[in-house]
Amino acid sequence: MIDKLSWIAVYPEIVLLAMACVIALVDLTVTSPRRTATYVLTLLTLAVVATLEALYAVGGQTIYGFGNMTVSDPMSSWLKCFASVAMMVTLVYGRPYSADRGMMRGGEIFTLGMFSLLGMFVMMSGNNFLVIYMGLELLTLSSYALVALRRDNATASEAAMKYFVLGALASGFLLYGLSMMYGATGSLDIGQVFKAINTGNVKHQVLVFGLVFIVAGLGFKLGVVPFHMWVPDVYQGAPTSITLMIGGAPKLAAFAITIRLLVEGMLPLALDWQQMLAVLSVGSLIVGNFAAIAQTNLKRMLAYSTISQMGFVLIGLLSGIVNGNTLSAATAYSASMFYVITYVITTLATFGVILLLAREGFESEEITDLAGLNQRSPLYAAIMAICMFSLAGVPPMVGFYAKLSVLQSLVSSGHMPSIALAVFAVMMSLIGAFYYLRVVKVMYFDEPITSTTVSAAADVRTVLTVNGALVLLLGIFPGGLMSLCADAILKTLST
Repeated sequence: MIDKLSWIAVYPEIVLLAMACVIALVDLTVTSPRRTATYVLTLLTLAVVATLEALYAVGGQTIYGFGNMTVSDPMSSWLKCFASVAMMVTLVYGRPYSADRGMMRGGEIFTLGMFSLLGMFVMMSGNNFLVIYMGLELLTLSSYALVALRRDNATASEAAMKYFVLGALASGFLLYGLSMMYGATGSLDIGQVFKAINTGNVKHQVLVFGLVFIVAGLGFKLGVVPFHMWVPDVYQGAPTSITLMIGGAPKLAAFAITIRLLVEGMLPLALDWQQMLAVLSVGSLIVGNFAAIAQTNLKRMLAYSTISQMGFVLIGLLSGIVNGNTLSAATAYSASMFYVITYVITTLATFGVILLLAREGFESEEITDLAGLNQRSPLYAAIMAICMFSLAGVPPMVGFYAKLSVLQSLVSSGHMPSIALAVFAVMMSLIGAFYYLRVVKVMYFDEPITSTTVSAAADVRTVLTVNGALVLLLGIFPGGLMSLCADAILKTLST
């Protein structure tokens, strides 16, 4: 019999699933070309779910349900809260763009968006290999359909096909790695896997073999080198509103399953997976920054930027344990959590401006399309500049503090290879600053190629302004979010 706590642990997921089904049915009666009723109902649902998760997180309890297959803890609750808000913001930014391009003949963008969010929730709450994999598949299948939503566009269809083929390959890697772990430890439960590995009775070679495939699968979901091939093509080929949907909130889910699998399940193998992550992070910083310099397409440039930013997230994850010492683990993992949350906030504002500048028949995807934006709209040019400075790590933007906290976790270890990696990361950030500042230069110093005024609906303008202000304010006052992340990670790791 399923106990009461099990239902409490997944109550927000039940609300989200039920409302996704209700909204899909309600949409059948909507005749508005912009699906106003569906849009409002979806935003209300996401707001309720985000509030529920915030209440769970503030409560600070860790609840296991369904025979330890799911867990509701502060880390997962906060990440689910932020993911819900990110999905709300994505839909606000993306609705005018999607409507102009015939993507709202039905309400699929809303229902698929909610099902992809449900997949993220299941991933974040998974305490069992199969549950995590089920959540991952729900997210990816929804994402494939979203990328192909603009059926009459050949570029979007090609991007969806590439995403599907490479995604299936990565899912196979992850599933094979998890099956190896199951074969070696005899359990699918993450806590039991940790205990089995910790006994030292399992052959180390078998564990490392499975670990290689798991890290490869996680690398694909994070979009790091050498599993990054899909990122530039999908970012560029997908409709911009969908690019934001797969480039924002899912990063939070990818971070969560990385913590679940590598930290909570395979911490005794930290020496092995930290070395793998070090190679991935170095490769991501090199390829991401150097390849971005050559790009003229803004979405493709931001795709390579994402690769380098995920390299920084990995730096935090690989600096948690030094010579078997776990004292700095909570600090390092909370720095990574802070980094990925602030990255998503910045990405939302960046793509919000791109979506705002796009109009019917014009995508605003090239860097040159931003020429003279300051003369046409000082507000949106300022928001974009704040985001570019943040991604480059320029103070006082939040990206500076995020990079600083990750680098501090490396340097504080006192481990020479870690210090060398920190120096290398700083050098790569200096190279990366070039392509971010180029965007600012184009907006402020180039002559505008069009005199079209930039107009936005009240909801888009309000959310975008708040979003841009957050990127600046969280950099000036980072303490609240940083302590929230540290508290969440501490409570999660202590259970």
